[in-house]
Amino acid sequence: MDGQLTAPAPEAASTLEAEKASLLRQPKAVWATALAAVFAFMGIGLVDPILPAIAKNLEATPSEVSLLFTSYFMVTAIAMLITGFVSSRIGGKRTLLAGLAIIVVFASLSGLSGSVGELVGFRAGWGLGNALFVATALAVIVGVASGGAGTAIILYEAALGLGISLGPLLGALLGGWQWRAPFFGTAVLMASAFIALIALLPRTPLPARKVRLRDPLLALGHRGLRTTAASGLFYNYGFFTILAFTPFILGMDAYGIGGVFFGWGVAVAVFSVFVAPALQRRFGAVKVLGGTLGLLLLDLVGLGLAAGHSVPAVVVLVVASGALLGINNTIYTELAMGVSDSPRPVASAGYNFVRWMGGALAPFAAAQLGEHFGPQVPFFAAAAAMALAVAVVLGGRRYLTAHEPHLV
Repeated sequence: MDGQLTAPAPEAASTLEAEKASLLRQPKAVWATALAAVFAFMGIGLVDPILPAIAKNLEATPSEVSLLFTSYFMVTAIAMLITGFVSSRIGGKRTLLAGLAIIVVFASLSGLSGSVGELVGFRAGWGLGNALFVATALAVIVGVASGGAGTAIILYEAALGLGISLGPLLGALLGGWQWRAPFFGTAVLMASAFIALIALLPRTPLPARKVRLRDPLLALGHRGLRTTAASGLFYNYGFFTILAFTPFILGMDAYGIGGVFFGWGVAVAVFSVFVAPALQRRFGAVKVLGGTLGLLLLDLVGLGLAAGHSVPAVVVLVVASGALLGINNTIYTELAMGVSDSPRPVASAGYNFVRWMGGALAPFAAAQLGEHFGPQVPFFAAAAAMALAVAVVLGGRRYLTAHEPHLV
């Protein structure tokens, strides 16, 4: 069936046309939440262009500076377990606002840091706000968007991709002037998002059943979700090896690093929104995921071979990796949201708890490997992690494939 070229059924074609038409016809609340999500995701790549400057100004090693990512994602991962508990008691809007307020406070404090230890600690607080906002934003967008959950996820991934691409650009533009400026810039953006959500997002109703603290962990008992989360952990290790370690080997200033990762982020955004849905409809989520993970493995091997030898090759491979990462981001999110029988916010929390652990581990591990064994080794280690991600998908492919018709 997959190899045959067949015209889509009239019902399927009309459904696709309806989804495309509804994508841009959204309530103001959706756009306000999506814009705030863009600002929140900018915080992930914001520090990328200024990592070398932070290391120089605070007299820190690359592995010490990499803890800015590790503390951020470690707290984000753990806090994912409480997001549903909190939002089911105070409502989605209040949870979003609480997350934004926390980010404003800790982004501002990050800009005032006098040592790398302080900065790492403030990034941890930032991670708490990020978890409350990001996990709830997806549920809110799914709840209020027109066009179904699939359209909502595309909007969410568009916000993610746009935020990831703009984060390094903002970090470069402000960081080229002063390394503290990107943190204060983020605080201003998040405060603006806070005001916009107060004005445009209606009060969200409380769910009929309150989420218990243990529910996300219980959701991981589902084989499909457990498979998705485990593969996502290894995938995120590779993702954040590229994001957090590459700036140290490019030998560029903040503007150069920002330009490279802006191109990378644009590729993430374009391929997550436009290419991933088309590939998934044509070949199925599991086949596309296995194929793109395999290509990402080869890309990481190429980065390992080029590291320390050819900066142009590194730049090309980094930008190319953005295309593969964009496809994978969308498919992983759809699998996590649709493959289990748990409520979407609960399944998402369990999945994100596991996968963000990969984001927490990769930056510090990559920096340590690079300092002790050379710049090639971190990418080879990430390629090995990608091989494990492929193995997990293949090991659970029969179950995941059986659930594909039920994916959002």
